[in-house]
Amino acid sequence: MNEKVQVIFGLVGGLALFLYGMNSMSDALQKAAGEKMKKVLGFLTKNPIMGALAGALVTAVLQSSSATTVMVIGFVSAGLMSLPQAISVIFGANIGTTMTAQLMAFKISDYIYPIIFVGFMLFFACKKEKIKNIGMVIFSFGLLFEGIEIMGSVMKPLARSPIFLDLMGKVSDIPVLGVLLGMIMTLVVQSSSATIAVLQNFATQPIAADSTVSVIGLAGAIPILLGDNIGTTITALLASIGQSKNAKRTAVAHSVFNITGSILFLFLIPVLTKFVQFISPKGPEIEVISRQIANAHTTFNVVCTLIWLPLIPIMVKIVKFIIRGEDKQPVVSYQPQFLDEHLIGQSAVAMYLVSCELTKLCGHTAAMLSNMKQVLSDGKNKEQRSEYHAEYETVKKLQDRITDYISKMFAGGNLTETQAEQTAGLLVINNNVDRIADRCQEISGFIEKMEEKDKYFSEAAVKELKDCMQILEKLFGGCVEAVTDGNEQVAEKVVMDKRKMTKAQKQNNKAHLARVKKKTCSGKLTATYSSILYNMDRMADNCAAIAEEALEHITFDKFAIENEELVREGLKVPAAEGSLA
Repeated sequence: MNEKVQVIFGLVGGLALFLYGMNSMSDALQKAAGEKMKKVLGFLTKNPIMGALAGALVTAVLQSSSATTVMVIGFVSAGLMSLPQAISVIFGANIGTTMTAQLMAFKISDYIYPIIFVGFMLFFACKKEKIKNIGMVIFSFGLLFEGIEIMGSVMKPLARSPIFLDLMGKVSDIPVLGVLLGMIMTLVVQSSSATIAVLQNFATQPIAADSTVSVIGLAGAIPILLGDNIGTTITALLASIGQSKNAKRTAVAHSVFNITGSILFLFLIPVLTKFVQFISPKGPEIEVISRQIANAHTTFNVVCTLIWLPLIPIMVKIVKFIIRGEDKQPVVSYQPQFLDEHLIGQSAVAMYLVSCELTKLCGHTAAMLSNMKQVLSDGKNKEQRSEYHAEYETVKKLQDRITDYISKMFAGGNLTETQAEQTAGLLVINNNVDRIADRCQEISGFIEKMEEKDKYFSEAAVKELKDCMQILEKLFGGCVEAVTDGNEQVAEKVVMDKRKMTKAQKQNNKAHLARVKKKTCSGKLTATYSSILYNMDRMADNCAAIAEEALEHITFDKFAIENEELVREGLKVPAAEGSLA
């Protein structure tokens, strides 16, 4: 095979193996540590320092600052996170992503195949899901390093090419060229971790066969490193397309952070080079330069974060100047506010967004039940009936979108066994809310048919139906409280109180027949009256079913982001108007 073709195949093949290993490791880490990641996100409401810490830790788990940034953009677009909070998390994410470069600097080439074997055996032989995920992390980690080794082996002849040596010389003399090279590489690969790993491996190649001097040197590698940091921001900018103004500002803040930092360090390359050489291990350049590049990457992001953290208000003003104005279109009630297609693959986060959307859905359902009670007492009130139908349509459309989102979560294959059970529980809650809406609509249909025939219930019958609706409203409020807060006592009370509706159904049917006998109620309305009571009893069953999910520990986990904190930040609380929350 032609040597040039062999080099190209080796580079693209090694890069493919590296990217596959990194993505697989990220997925397995999320499955193994997804619940812990939710607790880390609880830091977000405290202060910018905690936000930066949360961003760093989450990115260390996800092994991708782009993934963290996309997640944050989704939260901002949904109104779950303020712009200053999001910016602090992104600052931390830039620190967290340097973990990959630090891992790449370890010399473990002699242990790659044992690592791959151990990881494969754990994944293949073990039955426990947690052990299988750990096995996949180890296996993917080995593949990642194997990809690096393949790229390194084909780079050796490339590193001694006169044309390439001349190019590296120009990069060292003209740092801007290095920045452009790093930026273009990352734009193409869409992973700064991958391009930095390639840079680390290439830098370990000697300038000559028996030399210990790097083909590029630390001073030549730093500009490329800076370009890698700029190039990685394109993912966030692409993710913000079609999102809210604040989501776009979050993506722009990521770009401003890296661009301003790169411009600053372009003038400080000699200072950064000496500092990194001072803090890094000593030895022949080709032996230590990989660690030096990793340390330069970490130093760049830590220093930029320390500079920008106290200047977050200024960053907010900058991004608001770049992205001007406010969102003109308010959130339409029947459009999902929290569901983000970009985050379906991040299971723990996607489950949180589903729980927020379900909270909003329950708010509209509570309003629908309240309007239904008024329709029962005054069916001729067109305004009241219009409000009921608007809420019903909202509930149905939201329910469909939530079902579709949950289906995509299962189809993605990223859910652990525990997460799959919890998500199935959320689907059960969603389906029961949908059945409540359908039964309300059946009741509405009965009333409309009565009016068409100019038939109406007696005052006593209307009072009985309103009393039943009141019982139903309390049951629904209780089951929502149970799944929102995980209150098992409330859930048990809902299940027990469901009997009140069954008892009321029997008593009211008996009372109606007594009125028919006395001719104070029309016997022709007996079937309609009985059907309405039956639907109310079935809705009570749906409420009990929702409460039972709370007893199975299916709750709307809020990631420790409290409503009052959101209100203080001027954000929309994840509950619709009329919600019981």
